[in-house]
Amino acid sequence: MLVRHLNLTDFRNYTTVDVELLAGHNVFVGSNGQGKTNLVEALGYLSTLGSHRVSSDHAMIRAGQDAAIVRARLENGDRQVLAEVQINRSSANRAQINRSAIKTRDLPRYFSSVLFAPEDLALVRGEPSGRRRFLDELLVLRTPRMSGVITDYERVLKQRNTLLKSARASGVRGNQLSTLEIWDDRLVALGSELIEARGALIAELLPEVSSAYARIAGEEHDARLSSLLSIRSGSTDDETEWSDDALAGAITAAEAAVDFRNSLERLRRAELERGLTLSGPHRDDLVLQLNGLPARGYASHGESWSFALALKLASAQVLRRESTSGDPVLILDDVFAELDESRRARLASAVAGFEQVLITAAVLDDVPEELSAHVVHIRAGRIIKAPDRGVDTSTAPDGAMVPADSAAENRSVADDSVDSAPVDSAPVENPNADTAEPGDGDQGGAAGG
Repeated sequence: MLVRHLNLTDFRNYTTVDVELLAGHNVFVGSNGQGKTNLVEALGYLSTLGSHRVSSDHAMIRAGQDAAIVRARLENGDRQVLAEVQINRSSANRAQINRSAIKTRDLPRYFSSVLFAPEDLALVRGEPSGRRRFLDELLVLRTPRMSGVITDYERVLKQRNTLLKSARASGVRGNQLSTLEIWDDRLVALGSELIEARGALIAELLPEVSSAYARIAGEEHDARLSSLLSIRSGSTDDETEWSDDALAGAITAAEAAVDFRNSLERLRRAELERGLTLSGPHRDDLVLQLNGLPARGYASHGESWSFALALKLASAQVLRRESTSGDPVLILDDVFAELDESRRARLASAVAGFEQVLITAAVLDDVPEELSAHVVHIRAGRIIKAPDRGVDTSTAPDGAMVPADSAAENRSVADDSVDSAPVDSAPVENPNADTAEPGDGDQGGAAGG
């Protein structure tokens, strides 16, 4: 899959911008705060319905505006698709494919990307919620149906927690709460399906992570993954304890259901005392081990970077192996500045075979030359003409760089012809257009935190 054209309206610092992209390697260069990361953030949103930088969609809407629009012309072989999303400040977001309205949560079905950014170091060093989110976003990309399972699980979990808090406040005992058993049944059914899916995904990622780590680090280390299941742990703390019983590989939904139900019964008194559901996939963790030791707390900075990169490259390999629409678009946001020269070269080799790679960098010389075939320079939310490699554009005086062709800069991707695009459909850029089903505000995605 390729992104051929990206158009943004009122997204972050862009009033409007158009960027043509090529197959192979594309580099966005600009000093900090100029808008290069905003471009890849927009594409990441089309793929995951979330940002790798902020938790709120509103932060992506340009100050003073009511909505932001992201459009991308995607290409798979001889087929082109126009994907559009309107991010609204005060109403549900809206999406279209080829000018036909779709549910926003269905947008990732049409575009697959894997993004790595400095924030992803938290996958190794951060809290379990980030690792759960990583797994669930990947689950949705490869099996979009899982978005509904995750959303339903979160809804049931919220309602069950409300019931537990109400029981705690009124002093009702667990054996008097017949309605709690109803929520238990739904929680176990949905949670067991999610646990099985995560376990299967981890099993697929394991050999890819091991291979990717060796390629990036240039050393043979035993990089391993496993599930830490709260339904098999006796802990009632916020973070589950490390125990052999709680660590698991692949697990079937039937096995998970038995353990889940037993765990709920065992923890019933503690749940009523705390007003919280104390076991389930919302409290699990993805355990990362390097040479038999937990990477969190033991891995060096360089090892942590290599492990985080390996996780993302493994994700891309899993997606490309199963995809019928080509490789996922690989996005590397400000990655090369954090790596030494040898790791830069090894990473460049690792990503060379992907159909399209998008890279952001503050300094072009940080990016290996073999990845710099197509360079786009960004300054103050504008595309500027590219200087020679090695020229620092951050200190150039105003007017030294001529803006790109204004007709191209203001031309909407919506003007391009797209296969199967209905001529009479209302464009998504109209904030008042009724282009989505009523109540379509759910974002799909991960069951984190």
